[in-house]
Amino acid sequence: MTVLLVALGAAVGAPLRYLTDRAVQARHDSEFPWGTFIVNMVGSALLGFLAGLPASTAVTALLGTGFCGALTTYSTFSYETWRLADRGSHFLALANVLASLLAGLGAGAIGLMLALAVR
Repeated sequence: MTVLLVALGAAVGAPLRYLTDRAVQARHDSEFPWGTFIVNMVGSALLGFLAGLPASTAVTALLGTGFCGALTTYSTFSYETWRLADRGSHFLALANVLASLLAGLGAGAIGLMLALAVR
């Protein structure tokens, strides 16, 4: 049952990541991967929020592992960072690494604090 919940969450999270990334990138004329950055921050905040709730194993599997796991993407982040560096955009590559790390940790912490405040 847990595997099915993870798969169901992922079936929603992955297409949402793709559609969000395309929508954001279409609105920015920039090499910086804003779409991936945004979905990773939203996913980090949501996962932080879920971590702060007294959630069941089923909810954690569906929303945490499945949805957030598919919404966020470390592989795309890595690839886009490598691509920026390979194209000579070393500043943007470094900015992507630092901003993603710091903002991701911050978003997760904010999500956790919000959950603790409302529970």
